[in-house]
Amino acid sequence: MFGLKRRRRLRLAALPFPEAWLAIVRRHVPYYRCLTAEDQAELHRHIQIFLAEKRFEGCDGLVITDEIRVTIAAQACILLLHRDTGYYPSLRTILVYPSQYVAPAKRQLPGGVVLEGPDRRLGESWHRGSVVLSWRDVQAGAADSTDGHNVVYHEFAHQLDSESGAIEGAPALATRAMYDEWSRTFGREFQALTSDLAQHRQTLLGPYAATSPPEFFAVATEVFFERPREMLARHPDLYHQLSRYFQQDPAARVIACYGCLPAPGAMVVA
Repeated sequence: MFGLKRRRRLRLAALPFPEAWLAIVRRHVPYYRCLTAEDQAELHRHIQIFLAEKRFEGCDGLVITDEIRVTIAAQACILLLHRDTGYYPSLRTILVYPSQYVAPAKRQLPGGVVLEGPDRRLGESWHRGSVVLSWRDVQAGAADSTDGHNVVYHEFAHQLDSESGAIEGAPALATRAMYDEWSRTFGREFQALTSDLAQHRQTLLGPYAATSPPEFFAVATEVFFERPREMLARHPDLYHQLSRYFQQDPAARVIACYGCLPAPGAMVVA
């Protein structure tokens, strides 16, 4: 079974990347221009395999097109560059709404109070089976690759988180020592963020990252790829943990792409 899958993936990766897909990536994923030619070629291979293995379904009347499929796949596969990957093995289906959608939600407040009701969402990730996305927010996140917000990075980071067997803010790592170092760094950074928010200090990651360790990892992934120079300057230990896991150095990539321009200065004010 595994040999068949590997051979099928090798065949898919060897196919020419369709010109129509390349035009979509260039038009809708400006971050693609910052990749080296080698990384672009690797991304093409990942996209071909991803699209062959995942099913897309439109919701609320949205008709799925290659523009939607390729735009989402390109961003999801940026997280896979330079690493051995199972292509989000638990994921089967990407559900895409035209824009933000309403889903039932349950929140537990201090004191044991539980609130239930509808919640407007940009996306969500289910531990087994599906990712749900708002197409309008996918487009917005891809179009501005420096604002620190990308719903595809966020929801697919949750998929990576689940590969460790539990969604707890730590993806699958190679050794116990790496887990220990990850836990120390992320725990320290999470506590520092909650303290900064309590003191109404400016933060790079923002309040949503402080809601739970899994959300912290997902938001940190967004910022790592979209505001890497700021993360490296303000949170070097966090940056280096993410760089080692993703096997990428987006801060160097951005400098090579744009030159040593001043880093965008927007911070989130709690």
